[in-house]
Amino acid sequence: MSNTMKKFLAILMISGMGLGLAACETAEGFGEDVEDAGEAIQNEAD
Repeated sequence: MSNTMKKFLAILMISGMGLGLAACETAEGFGEDVEDAGEAIQNEAD
């Protein structure tokens, strides 16, 4: 994977986390969203 692609993916992930924080009213809600995202990634990997 090229450095440009790695940088793009890193920016995309950071932006997504920022939007996720903005969308959640509490830290608990953010934790649940991150957990759901992790589970979705695991399900796709299986």
